[in-house]
Amino acid sequence: MKFYSTNGKSDGVTFLEAAETGLAPDGGLYMPDSLPKLSLPFNDPESAAGLTLQEISKQAARPFLSDSLSINEIDDLIDDAITMEAPLVKLRDDLFVLELFHGPTLAFKDFGARFMARLFSKHRSESEKDLIILVATSGDTGGAVASGFYDLDGVHVCLLFPKGKVSDIQRKQMTTLGKNITALEIEGTFDDCQRLVKQAFSDGNLNTTLRLSSANSINVARLLPQTFYYLTAYFQLKEFTDKDPVFVVPSGNFGNLTAGLMAEKMGMPVTAFVAATNRNDVVPEYLLGSEFLPRMSVQTISNAMDVGNPSNFERIRALFDGDDTSIRQHIKGYSFSDEDTRIMIRKVYDEYDYVADPHTAVGLLAAEKYSKDFDDRSPIIVLSTAHASKFLDVVENEIDSKVSIPERLAKATRRGEKSHPMSSEYSELKKMLLKTYGI
Repeated sequence: MKFYSTNGKSDGVTFLEAAETGLAPDGGLYMPDSLPKLSLPFNDPESAAGLTLQEISKQAARPFLSDSLSINEIDDLIDDAITMEAPLVKLRDDLFVLELFHGPTLAFKDFGARFMARLFSKHRSESEKDLIILVATSGDTGGAVASGFYDLDGVHVCLLFPKGKVSDIQRKQMTTLGKNITALEIEGTFDDCQRLVKQAFSDGNLNTTLRLSSANSINVARLLPQTFYYLTAYFQLKEFTDKDPVFVVPSGNFGNLTAGLMAEKMGMPVTAFVAATNRNDVVPEYLLGSEFLPRMSVQTISNAMDVGNPSNFERIRALFDGDDTSIRQHIKGYSFSDEDTRIMIRKVYDEYDYVADPHTAVGLLAAEKYSKDFDDRSPIIVLSTAHASKFLDVVENEIDSKVSIPERLAKATRRGEKSHPMSSEYSELKKMLLKTYGI
């Protein structure tokens, strides 16, 4: 399997080459030249009974990695990286929550970060130069990447996050590790952080001096492990109903939704996808018929979705061969205010005794709206992307109760922080990278 650039100006590369490069030389995002049809028993769920997330992940990963790794190497990679579970929780007969926050940093980003870290650690190309991972984050990506790559020999991580626009716990997960993890606190928005990372990848002079890669969802190695939990969600659902699901995806940079679309094209039956956003509603507006018009992001209480120019939109267009009509028919989109989000946190707690973080609450709002608009009786699976304890100030105020903090998260609150303030000027980032990692 070869991977091509969405800009169409770069030669095809292997999965490992695409992963290590991050962004294609022409500035596009890597996509597989074709998506395999998986041999999983989608039409015979009874024979899938007992299939674990790890077994499903191995079957999904092999077609992508077989050009570079042996079957045993792929299976060992999955066993090492995918150690958490993704349980499907029933709220009512037609509404489910897929909990993706059971990894080390309590966010769905752990799936991609752990997979990438182990991939780079065991199979990165031989080189005298260390690998520099640049990551723009609006919240959970930074902590997951920091945890996944921490103390990894030959790899350094630079996390760019917008000052004052992540939760306290999210910030501490990035700024308290040290060693090979450097946190850069950017004066600006997530879009500024993302722009800086893309400028670095497009800088030929910088890339001649340093070996750069990314662990953002612009990296195709982040997308592949995210298909794993969609697949396991499908088979878990068959324990409750034989109907095909609607997936509701809280969305920021739209990598998570892209992964779901990839899983569908690999054979997983789906009724529809719903993109759920906060006030950063560029994609929902497009889905309603407007042009795709990126703009500056605005700050909300569901901060991981505060993205005004989602990179993975071009991947979505590639999956549909640029056919806007087909995209709009298959994906629905809704956006909600902070006040709507707060009300839903309280409502789901009162009705189901379930504690939802703000991002999951946005997803539940979209599930409710979709059901009303389309009178669709399909079971709905809402992806729950983060543990509520990462947003204590919002959640505890709405449910009027304390949220327990898992010990692995509490540790981050007890360590000292260290971050480097930086403007949103690219020249300052380039100077820092060359000074810190240049020869």
